[in-house]
Amino acid sequence: MRAQSTYGFDNLWHDGCHRPASAAAFESIETHDPHAIDPLVLYATGIGASDYVSRIFPLLSALTIGDLLDVGAGGGQLGATVRERDRRWTCIEPSTAMRTRLSRLGPSLVLPHGWEDADVAPETHDTVLAANIAAPLTAPKRFLETCRRWATRNIVWVVPAQNGPRGLCLAGCLPAEWHGEDETPGIDIVLAQLSPEEAPASIAVADWTFSLIATDVPGLASYLADRLSWTSTDARRSELVEHLTRRARPVRGGFRLDVPRKSAVLVWRDLKK
Repeated sequence: MRAQSTYGFDNLWHDGCHRPASAAAFESIETHDPHAIDPLVLYATGIGASDYVSRIFPLLSALTIGDLLDVGAGGGQLGATVRERDRRWTCIEPSTAMRTRLSRLGPSLVLPHGWEDADVAPETHDTVLAANIAAPLTAPKRFLETCRRWATRNIVWVVPAQNGPRGLCLAGCLPAEWHGEDETPGIDIVLAQLSPEEAPASIAVADWTFSLIATDVPGLASYLADRLSWTSTDARRSELVEHLTRRARPVRGGFRLDVPRKSAVLVWRDLKK
C-alpha cells in the first residue's frame, strides 16, 4: 500500500493544501501594475485557486512514490501533495520567486537550476515528477533519458492535453485570432517524438479548470496585451478589457477567470526491475 501523502486527500482544497475556512483564503494576484506581474507567479497563483491538484492527485495515488525528485517544481502544490511523509522531496526550480514559494512548503532540498544543469546523482530518487514544464514537449527523448538516470522506480510527466493554446497563461480565455498559438494537444506532440520502446506504461487524462483571481480586470488585460506584443495604440486593447470583463466573475479579492484545461499523466514504472 502506498504511504500516506503529506496532505490527506480528503482535506484537500483546489491547491492541494488544507481546506481553507472560506474561498477568501485563495490568493489573488495584484494586477493594478501590469508591468510588475511575474508570469510564473501569475501561473502559480492560478494553480492555487484551481482544482488542478484535486483532479491530478487521484491519478497518482496508487503509485509508491518514495523519495521524490520534483523537476520544475514551481509553486510546489502538486509535489507537496504527492510526496510521502518522512521521505525526501527534492525540488529543481530555477526561478527565485518560485523557490520562495516552495520554501513555505518545506522541501528537503531545492536546487536553483534548470533540469539540464542540476547536479543530481544517478538513481538517488525513487520517483521523478515533471509537471507542466517545457522539457517533455521540447526535448522529450533527452529529458526521458535524464529522468531514467535519476529515477529507480517511477517517472511521471504531466503535460497539456487540451485541444487549445498551452503557452500564454489565460490564452484559453481569448479568441484564437488573438492568441495565435498552435492548438495541437501537448500530449500529441510528446508521443509523436517518442519511439514505441520509449512510450510510457500508462496514460491517464483529467479535465480541470485553471482559475485566476485578479485584483482588477484592466490591469490584467494590459498585461496580456503586452505579452501578446500589441502596441499601446492597438484597438484590441479596449476590446480585451471588455472581453475579460464579460468572462470575469466578481469574488472576494477581485475577479475570477476560469479556463477549461485538460492534462495527460504519463507514467513509466518499475524502471529497475
